[in-house]
Amino acid sequence: MPMTATPPWALLLAGGDGRRLKPLTRQIAGDPRPKQFCAILDGETLLHRTRRRAELFTRPDQEDRVVAKPERVRQHVEASAMRHADHDLVRSVLRCEPDRLVEQPRNAGTAPGIVYSLLRIRELAHDDAPVAVFPSDHYVADDGAFITAVMHALAVARARPEFVVLLGVEATSPETEYGWIDPDPDPLPLLNEPAFPIRRFWEKPSLRLAQRLFERGALWNSFVMVGWVDTFLGLTRRVAPDLLTAFDPLRPALGGPREAEAAERVYAALESSGFSERVLVPGTDGLLTVRAKSVDWSDWGNPQRVMATVRRTGWRPAWLNRVELASAG
Repeated sequence: MPMTATPPWALLLAGGDGRRLKPLTRQIAGDPRPKQFCAILDGETLLHRTRRRAELFTRPDQEDRVVAKPERVRQHVEASAMRHADHDLVRSVLRCEPDRLVEQPRNAGTAPGIVYSLLRIRELAHDDAPVAVFPSDHYVADDGAFITAVMHALAVARARPEFVVLLGVEATSPETEYGWIDPDPDPLPLLNEPAFPIRRFWEKPSLRLAQRLFERGALWNSFVMVGWVDTFLGLTRRVAPDLLTAFDPLRPALGGPREAEAAERVYAALESSGFSERVLVPGTDGLLTVRAKSVDWSDWGNPQRVMATVRRTGWRPAWLNRVELASAG
């Protein structure tokens, strides 16, 4: 079937402000840049690492990167480049092909960021295409094993294109700060790759509830998801029609000289919202989940989570002694 030959796209989410991690990233970088542009990983930024992970999934020319507040990003990155000669960061984030960088006028949450980027990919691909969404604030110990699970999700999305497929990480503890996926115990029949309907989501549960979820095999929600562009947009249209309608004035301008101006007008009227709350939670009947097994994964949303990874793995990043000394002082 021609549809199975359509190459996948990757959407890299890098539009957040990283406020909760800022106490650590400010110590590492010496400035208030968002966490995805901070060289936490021994000289490599979280966005760089996410990009390398995505390149195991698809070609570099099949990537869209979504950032917010482009003026602020430029100020952070250019100042860093002058101080630290971090020219690769400038090139990779701000000097990529213009049609591969989705610059939001402001950070309005993941819901507008994802919808805007999906519309751009639809325009670039000139047709429907599978796409994987990758947040840029995750720690993954083994990129190869992680992308194997993403490819599993892609295979499911190709076989059942009416579903968006979320990657659920097998939990190793009753974590209260993560979102959880509560899957149906029985996989969807007639699939070569096992995939499970989703009963519901739990966001940052109490310890007691997290323990129950852990014991019955619920999964951590990685927010990595795979589906066809038209399936994502159709799901959004069904459960949050106002969100998709808000972008109608932008569609005719996509890829043209007036896109930035049209985006400014659209974003001026948007309320900040998350894709999970607006689309995934009310749209569970259009979702499946696949399990990422034996994958060391963490959402680096706050300094405690980064330091927990340091302690668990024995990793000694170059900045660790400086941060520990500053904390002790």
